Amino acid sequence: MTTENASITTPLILDAEKKIFSLAQANNALPYVSRVVEDITVVYARIIELRRGADHPVGPTPDTEKEYEATMDRLSELVDELHAVGVELKDFELGLVDFPAIHEGRDVLLCWKRGESDIGHWHEVDAGLAGRQSVALLEAQKV
Repeated sequence: MTTENASITTPLILDAEKKIFSLAQANNALPYVSRVVEDITVVYARIIELRRGADHPVGPTPDTEKEYEATMDRLSELVDELHAVGVELKDFELGLVDFPAIHEGRDVLLCWKRGESDIGHWHEVDAGLAGRQSVALLEAQKV
């Protein structure tokens, strides 16, 4: 699946490195992000298969080694696509992605996981997946 030419809403850029998303901007970017994440989970699963094959007593073949390198390169390209959007991939298998945002003057992360239809959660920067809270708390303040 090609993901390189999909259009998204451009988020606010506070500095050259970090993009900040409103909830609406993050949800607008989600169709593109979700396609990239789906590709990442497929490619990552193949990498795991290739690694398991390399651990076989016979060892990897030259063709397997080439496929592994090419697959790793593809994974890197896909992760770079997410970074170009301004989001952070947190888990390859779960397809967990964070969108940087600001809430009440502090950095927070809008949190999305593959399979979810929209962004329904957020968490503090240091909280992670276990600290997910409903975006209903943020919607009242228009993040």
